[in-house]
Amino acid sequence: MSEELISLGAKLAQHARFQPNAPAVSCGDTTHSYAELHRRTNRLARGLQALGVKHGDLVTLGLPNGVGFVEACYAIWKLGATPQPVSFRLPKGELEAIMALAKTPIVIAEFKHEIDRPLVSIAEIAAESDDDSDLPDATAPISKAPTSGGSTGRPKLILSGQPGTTASETPEIGGWRLKPDSIAVLPAPLYHNAGFGMMMAAVAMGCHLVVMPRFDPEATLAEIERRRATWVYLVPTMMNRIWHLPDAVRAQYDIGSLETLWHLAAPCPAWLKEAFIRWVGPEKVMELYAGTEAQAVTIISGAEWLEHRGSVGRVTAGEMKAVGEDGRELPPGEVGEIYMRRAADAPPTYQYVGAEANVLPGGWESLGDIGWFDADGYLYLADRRTDMILVGGSNVYPAEIEAALEEHPAVQSCAVIGLPDDDLGNRIHAIVNAKGEVTPEALKAHLADRLVSYKQPRSFEFVDEPLRDDAGKVRRTALRDARIKAAEPA
Repeated sequence: MSEELISLGAKLAQHARFQPNAPAVSCGDTTHSYAELHRRTNRLARGLQALGVKHGDLVTLGLPNGVGFVEACYAIWKLGATPQPVSFRLPKGELEAIMALAKTPIVIAEFKHEIDRPLVSIAEIAAESDDDSDLPDATAPISKAPTSGGSTGRPKLILSGQPGTTASETPEIGGWRLKPDSIAVLPAPLYHNAGFGMMMAAVAMGCHLVVMPRFDPEATLAEIERRRATWVYLVPTMMNRIWHLPDAVRAQYDIGSLETLWHLAAPCPAWLKEAFIRWVGPEKVMELYAGTEAQAVTIISGAEWLEHRGSVGRVTAGEMKAVGEDGRELPPGEVGEIYMRRAADAPPTYQYVGAEANVLPGGWESLGDIGWFDADGYLYLADRRTDMILVGGSNVYPAEIEAALEEHPAVQSCAVIGLPDDDLGNRIHAIVNAKGEVTPEALKAHLADRLVSYKQPRSFEFVDEPLRDDAGKVRRTALRDARIKAAEPA
């Protein structure tokens, strides 16, 4: 018997009916109960309706983390429309390109840009209506529509293959190991696909979702202790910054309430992963590998990882295989490009707007990752094909060098790129965001016994700004292009 599904709006109404006073979402000192969140989003949905939003629309949403972000999403879903999240720091040109793809009737944000659509805040939407009674039930045909620029920088929308529905009966344990009584701390950006999906899952489960306005390493530990959080999602960049706190600072916070710590969205250096497993507990640390497109998924626990060090897990949904340059499937232990496809009986998981999917015969697709499988079916990733650097005929993967660099206590974040070299084809260049004083000589000494000589950077550059965004992503291609252009004669 198939599981009965209801709309996301109907599920929120159900929570409001059965646990009206339970906390639904908090950010800082603001908390909405499930009853308050339901009434508030009814009013906002009517406000959006007055502003022209209708069933089936994609609605561009550019708000920072906060209660308002969650409110806006549920107001959109209650009209049968689709949230289309973007960074609240998006420049005007990129915003306009995304608006054109989404055909959004309005933009919910506090940008200063002048655009050709109504640009409205949560307060302005609320001012359109004071009616917080229930609306007719509506289901969004597409649950979410995040964006991706990939290595090209040209934006595209990734429309979910799932409608805006969830289980009518709340399970004891749902996706992401969330439970109805979970207290889930989310410091990651909600506009990014992983954070957005976890926000959806937490509220659908009836959890207490604690959104942090921005990531701060010590503040995150303090929030876990303050809320007695049972669940948290971090990206490896956040884990690295937490681990680089002074030992005495990290030790003063009690995070023993945690039952689950998820990390994904970027490669996690093995030394950092092991440090967190030893600190938090092997059964609590969980990792997932997939793309926003969600054709296939791998999952691994910390306990499994200790037996398969460096792996991102075994396939739990869909199919994956490593493929050689000649197009043949590779046996265990051989490195190739990772291809994936959804299960034969599964509906489409996504649709692009603004790009064409590159699908091979049989429905196989690649995200551009390089890796291999072991004999037990565990997947190990090297790096993105597009980020690989060819140095004197040898393949060098930036993620390996970045992981070694970030073991240095002064390195907050870094990016490794290949710059043109007449002798080697490419020379390895490290861009480093450091705290305090650190010299190229100190970093070279640090890497000397960690990397073979041809993988060691030939040059270093120090910058003041973080090199990864709030979701832990780094655009190495853009960094490389900017430095090549700067080196060109005027």
